[in-house]
Amino acid sequence: MKPAEIQIALKEELHRIAPDIEVTEIDPAADLREEFDIDSIDFLTLVTALGKRFDLAMPEADYAHMGTFNDLLTYLVGSLHK
Repeated sequence: MKPAEIQIALKEELHRIAPDIEVTEIDPAADLREEFDIDSIDFLTLVTALGKRFDLAMPEADYAHMGTFNDLLTYLVGSLHK
């Protein structure tokens, strides 16, 4: 899967979690939880949805590497291209 396809999927899953998110206005360097007022349950739902979508284990120990949109995208691209 290409990074651009992963980025689209990430935006889609973010929009499912928080429908009020305008995906075209995502600040890729901003903390996702703060930028979109995503609580820990929403974040867990996002990670779970991405894990299922990509058939990828995303352990809690890795959550620290998923703080921003760019962080999460980098994590997904790196994990899917191993």
